[in-house]
Amino acid sequence: MSINLEDLLPLVKVENGAVLSAHGDITIGYEVKLPEIFTLSDRDYEAYHQAWVKAIRLLPVGSVFHKQDWWLEDSFKADFERAGTGFLSRASERFFNERECLAHSCYVFLTQKPKDRRLGSSAYSNLLRKSIVPQQTLNPVLFKDFLDSAGQFERVLADSGFVSLVRLGDDELAGTAGQAGVIERYLMLSGKGERPVLQDIHIADELRIGKQQAELYTLADVEDLPPLCGSRINYDKYSTDRTKFAIGFASPLGCLLPCNHILNQYVFIGDIVKTIKRLEAKKLRLQSLSGYSRENAISRDAVNDFLNEAIGEQRMPVKAHFNVLCWSDDPARVRELKNLVGSAMAQLDATVRLETDGAAQIWFAGMPGNEADFPMNDTFDTFIEQAACFFNLESNYRDSVSPFGVRLGDRLTGKPVHVDISDEPMRLGYITNRNKFLIAPSGGGKSFFANHLMHSYYAQGAHIVLLDVGHSYKGLCELVGGYYFTYSDTSPIRFNPFYLTAGDTLDTEKKESIKTLLLALWKKDDEPYTRSEYVAISNALTGYFGHLEKHPDIFPCFNTFYEYLMEVYMQVLEDGKVKEKDFDVANFLYVLNPYYRGGEFGFLLNATENLDLLHERFIVFEIDAVKDHPILFPVVTLILMEMFISKMRKLKGIRKVILIEECWKAIAKEGMAEYLKYLFKTVRKFFGEAIVVTQEVEDIISSPIVKQAIINNSDCKILLDQSKYQNKFDAIQELLGLTDKEKAQVLSINRANDPKRRYKEVFISLGGQYSKVYRTEVSLTEYLAYTTEESEKLKVQQYAQQYGSIQKGIAMLAMELITKKS
Repeated sequence: MSINLEDLLPLVKVENGAVLSAHGDITIGYEVKLPEIFTLSDRDYEAYHQAWVKAIRLLPVGSVFHKQDWWLEDSFKADFERAGTGFLSRASERFFNERECLAHSCYVFLTQKPKDRRLGSSAYSNLLRKSIVPQQTLNPVLFKDFLDSAGQFERVLADSGFVSLVRLGDDELAGTAGQAGVIERYLMLSGKGERPVLQDIHIADELRIGKQQAELYTLADVEDLPPLCGSRINYDKYSTDRTKFAIGFASPLGCLLPCNHILNQYVFIGDIVKTIKRLEAKKLRLQSLSGYSRENAISRDAVNDFLNEAIGEQRMPVKAHFNVLCWSDDPARVRELKNLVGSAMAQLDATVRLETDGAAQIWFAGMPGNEADFPMNDTFDTFIEQAACFFNLESNYRDSVSPFGVRLGDRLTGKPVHVDISDEPMRLGYITNRNKFLIAPSGGGKSFFANHLMHSYYAQGAHIVLLDVGHSYKGLCELVGGYYFTYSDTSPIRFNPFYLTAGDTLDTEKKESIKTLLLALWKKDDEPYTRSEYVAISNALTGYFGHLEKHPDIFPCFNTFYEYLMEVYMQVLEDGKVKEKDFDVANFLYVLNPYYRGGEFGFLLNATENLDLLHERFIVFEIDAVKDHPILFPVVTLILMEMFISKMRKLKGIRKVILIEECWKAIAKEGMAEYLKYLFKTVRKFFGEAIVVTQEVEDIISSPIVKQAIINNSDCKILLDQSKYQNKFDAIQELLGLTDKEKAQVLSINRANDPKRRYKEVFISLGGQYSKVYRTEVSLTEYLAYTTEESEKLKVQQYAQQYGSIQKGIAMLAMELITKKS
C-alpha cells in the first residue's frame, strides 16, 4: 500500500525563517561552521565543550536542541579555467579531478513545543481546549521570548570563537523550484545545492529512499553508552610515546567515518522540578523492589547518585538521544556499514545497536521541524555536560577565501585545499609579517615543498629570488624560463651590475651598491677605505655614466668602466691634481685588473645576457661551487643584496619573495648576516617576504646576529618530518616557541599516511595562533619538475634534451611512467 508523503507530513508552513508543525511546534534553524579537524588542543576542546553546555542551558523549558551533521560522498571538481595555460597548474587539476572526499555540512535546529502539547486520548480531547491552536502560535510575545532565548544561544556560541551560526531563511528551509531545502534534503537524502527530486520512501521491512538503502544505528540506551565520556579522546594514529594527539570525543562518528551518513544529536529540555520529582518516585519504587533483585538495588543507587549530582552540583538533567543514519545504493557497501559504524562506536567504547522496528519513527522525527515528535522511549536521562560530549565538534579542511595561496591537501582524503599563509593571516591578525622559515632534516622534503611553494607564488605574479645550494630549483627555473646563475668551468657565473634596464635609472641606491662592490673587490675584509677614496670612486661612477650618455655605442660593463678609468678618469685626476695618498688610482686599477678582459675573473662582471634582473620574475643563484671562494662569493652576495633591495623599493604593489636554501654558510659571513637581519626586519614594508630553508635549527642559531632576527621576525613556521628528533624535540619546541598542541601536531607528521599514495605531510604554524598539518601531494608532472633525487633529475634532463624542451621532456617521461604503472 502506498501513501502520499504530503498526507503524513507534520509540517504546516515555513515563514519568517521558522517551521510550524501541525501541533504548533515552532522550529528555527542555523547553518553552523565548525572548527577544522586536527586543529584544536586539549584546552580548546574543554572550552569548546563548555560553550555548548552554556548555550543549551539558556534554552527554555519544553525546547528541543537538534544538531544534525551531514557527510556526503563527493569528489573534487577540477577548474581548468582557473588553472589557465600553466603547464604544472593544469597537470595538478587533472591529477586531483574526481578525488574522492566527504562533504560536510552542519545544522542546528531549535524547537519550542507548546506548553499544553499532549497526545490525543479519551481523557484529553481537542474539544475541551479553549483553542485548537496552541497559545505559543497565536501569542507573538511567546514567540518573541523563544527568539530571544535562541539569540542568547547563538551569541554564547559565537563569542566562544569556535563556531559561527547563520540563521536559515525560508528558501534554505523549504527550498525553491531549483534547489532543495534542508527539509526536502533530509527526506530524500540529497546533497546540498541539488535540484529537488522526488523519490519513493519504503519503510515496511527496511528503510529505503529511492535506490538508497539506509540503516539507523542508535545510542539510546544507557547500557550501550560508554562508561566514561569527555570533550576529547586520543587519536592513536597520530599519537606518540611523548605526545597525545587529541580529537573530539564523537569524531569517530563524524569526519573519521568514511561513508554517507548523518549524525543526529538530540537534547530535550524538560522541567527540572518535574524531572527531579519523577526520578525521586523512580528511586522509591526501585527501593521497594531492591530486596527482590540485585539489579533493582544497583539501579536505585544509580538514580540516587544522579539525583545527588543534579541537586548538589546544580547540574541540569535532560533527555538525550544520538543516532547515525548511513546509506548507500550498493548492497555490498550496505553490508560494510555495520562494520564501519561498529568500529567507530568501539573507539568510543560504546555498543553499536542497529535500529529495526523503530527506525522509521526515529528517522521521521529527524526531519527539521518535527523534532517534538521524537519517541521519548528512545531517549535516556543524563546531564547537559555528558550529552555535549557526544556532539560532533569538527569539520573538514576549508579553502582560504583569499585569492592568493598554495594548493595543499586535506590530511584525511588528500582533497586539494587552497591555503593562504601570507595575506589572509595578516588580515586576520594571526601574523604581523609574511616571513617564513622552513625546517626539515635531510631527505625530509624541504626542497620539494619549497619548489611547490615557489611555483605557486610565481604562478600568481610574484617575483622570486632564490639562493640555492645543490641545484634544487634548476628544473623549475628552466620550466618557467627564469635566470639561473651558477658556476662551472665551462659556464662560469656572470653578472653585469653596470647595466641599466629600460626604465631603470642611476639613483643613489644603484650607485651605492656599485661603490660597495668595487670597494669590496679592491680592499680586504679588514682593510678600511678613506673618505677621499670613497669620493673618488663615486666621481668615477658619475663620470662613467655621463660618458655612456655621450657615447651610446659603448656597452655598459666592467670592461668599458675599466677602460674609462684608464683613458679618461686618469686625466681627470691629473687635471684635478688629486694626490696619490688621497686616491691611488694605479693601485686601484692593478687590483681590479683580474676582472678586466683577459683577466682571471674577466667573465664575472661583463655579462651580455640575463641583464634585466629588476624585471625578471624568477632568479636562482646557485652558490654551491662558490660558497667557499674568497672572491666569487662576496661578489655574488653583494649583487644578490643589491638586486633584491632594488626589487623591494622599485616594484610597487608586486609581491617579492627571497628564499635562502641551506643558508648556514652564507649566514656565517658577517656581511650576509647583517643583510639578512636588515631584510627580515624591513621586507614586510615593501610587500615582500623572506624565507629561510634549513636542515636544523642550529644552522640559524649559530649566528647570534641572525638568530633573533629570523626567529622573531618569521611569524610563519613550517616544519616537515621531525620524527628522528622526537626524543630531543623539547629543545626545538622551546627555541621556536611552539605550544604543546603544535608539538603534538609536528610529531604526528607522516605517522598514518595513505600507503596507496605518495606524499609527505607539512606542519604550518601562523604566529602561534593557528596551526595545521597538510599533505604535500602533487601530480607526477609536478613531481618530476620539483624532484631533488639525482637519478630522477638526470632522467628529466635526458628527456628534455631528447624532446627539445624541459616541458616536453617532463610530459613524455610522465606519460611513460604512468603507462608502465598501469
